[in-house]
Amino acid sequence: MIGRALTIGVYDWDAASFLRALRGAGAETVLDLRRRRGVRGREYAWANARRLQAMLAEAGIGYEHLIELAPTNEMRSALYASAAARGESQRTRTTLTEEYRREYARAILGRVDLERLLAGYGRECTAALMCVEALPAACHRSLVAAELREHHGVAVQDALPEGWTKTGRVRPGRPG
Repeated sequence: MIGRALTIGVYDWDAASFLRALRGAGAETVLDLRRRRGVRGREYAWANARRLQAMLAEAGIGYEHLIELAPTNEMRSALYASAAARGESQRTRTTLTEEYRREYARAILGRVDLERLLAGYGRECTAALMCVEALPAACHRSLVAAELREHHGVAVQDALPEGWTKTGRVRPGRPG
């Protein structure tokens, strides 16, 4: 079981700053929690699975796809619909609904044995829990991180892109 976890998204990072954040946190491996490992937009081509894996390998950082921790397509669709009803998109969403949190806890965390899933990593290992949203609170990776922290004693740190705080993007002239 890992000893430390870094949560990191893809949005608002470029490849170089993403790697700097991983290195700065001492991440030894990236645990990709996405169901679909592609990201729309030319600026995020580096985060598509094959390119990401090659980039990480070149940097000496491991990679593992943990599809067991990815939300189902139905869960994602419901989350997108609730965000759209509030005028938000996947890129602008700042939180998860309580319904989504409960369903993820029941359907995913309630059925996955994290100890077994992460048994190959020692307590000295720092792993990055990766998905796409910039804000951890808007992403299921925060739920995995909370489970690791609360039930497995894993220290958790969130990596945010430049210009972001835990509540959202900082706009010039306005505090975050």
